[in-house]
Amino acid sequence: MYVSIVILMFAMWSSIFPLAKLTLEHCPPLFLTAVRMLLAGLILLGFLAFRNRKAFQITPRQFFSLSLYALLSMYLTNAFEFWSVMHLSAAKTCFLYSLSPFFTAFFSYLHFGEKMNKRKWLGMSIGFLGIIPVLAIQTGSEDLIGGIFFLSWPELAMMGAALCSVYGWVLLRLLVKDSAISPSMANGTGMLIGGIFALTHSLIIDPWHPTPVAAGNFSAFAQGTLLMTFISNIVCYNIYGFMLKRFTATFLSFMGLLSPVFASLMSWLFIGEMPSPVIFASTAIVGSGLWLIYSAELKQGYIQKANTPVTAQ
Repeated sequence: MYVSIVILMFAMWSSIFPLAKLTLEHCPPLFLTAVRMLLAGLILLGFLAFRNRKAFQITPRQFFSLSLYALLSMYLTNAFEFWSVMHLSAAKTCFLYSLSPFFTAFFSYLHFGEKMNKRKWLGMSIGFLGIIPVLAIQTGSEDLIGGIFFLSWPELAMMGAALCSVYGWVLLRLLVKDSAISPSMANGTGMLIGGIFALTHSLIIDPWHPTPVAAGNFSAFAQGTLLMTFISNIVCYNIYGFMLKRFTATFLSFMGLLSPVFASLMSWLFIGEMPSPVIFASTAIVGSGLWLIYSAELKQGYIQKANTPVTAQ
């Protein structure tokens, strides 16, 4: 049952990439990040204040961890991601974002003592080989922007988004597993702080006349932002937070490899981007490598069994 919820969550989350591509036609990435995060944070914290005001009792150390989580997982992740999606196809952006298990395994080793073994190293090697064909797909926009060696700046930005996101999820796992902070409180506070970071940055670099939204496009911007906020920030972020109580961050990242397939289909339906056979082939190769990582985690006992009770906060 829980695995089915995870699959549904990633199917919903994948729709964000084509929706973001459409919404970014009307506003810059930082402003979109700021509005999404501030709106979602206020909604979550407002609901939490009505339901349980004691949840707001946090220590200075927890607030520092929440601020770091906000900086990485909310502000930098979304700023890098939205800038990248302006220049890459939605499916390619999603594929690069779903490479997070490689970063997750490393950070989980550092923070949770989840050991690497030969099976995991083999899985990672296969996964890296599967990335190469997708990186070879270049668009005209990527060529104009340039990059380093064979990687374009949008590709590097997307990898940076995945790195920041993973470390943010590791921090979230520490917060919800080892303290009295609920996933809703952690996500709501993180989104609000991350939104403030993004809004401050937007005020500095974006053209405000009186807002960065293109003239006559506010309605389309509002529709896209509200839909993205509800799907990603309200529904998926909180499901992910609760799933971190049952599964490891590595396993959830592994399941995220379904995202490029869903994103390809969503992009085809929403914005007419034809699915790329390279994306599907590379997803299969990377998936086989990450299956080795997942099976190793099962043997190591890092993934809880389905009948293990989980205490809700």
